[in-house]
Amino acid sequence: MIPPLLASPVPAVSPDPPLMDVALKLEASFLAEMLQSAGLGKTSESFGGGAGEDQFSSFLIQEQALHIVKGGGIGLAQTLFDALKERSND
Repeated sequence: MIPPLLASPVPAVSPDPPLMDVALKLEASFLAEMLQSAGLGKTSESFGGGAGEDQFSSFLIQEQALHIVKGGGIGLAQTLFDALKERSND
């Protein structure tokens, strides 16, 4: 389970905390995919953690992405929040 992210510094205080939490989780998922694509979490050819490292590296990447978002992220959450809010008003 991903813990709520609203206790951390976020771009703007939103009038809809659950929707902002969803936007923050989406940003974290996006960042996790980008970190994985960049090669973070790949096992070293010469010295690695074996099968256990391969199995659990995705959890490490997800946590690192959550910490990036908690630290302010890349600003994607606010854009996602605005889009989700606009869509929910239709």
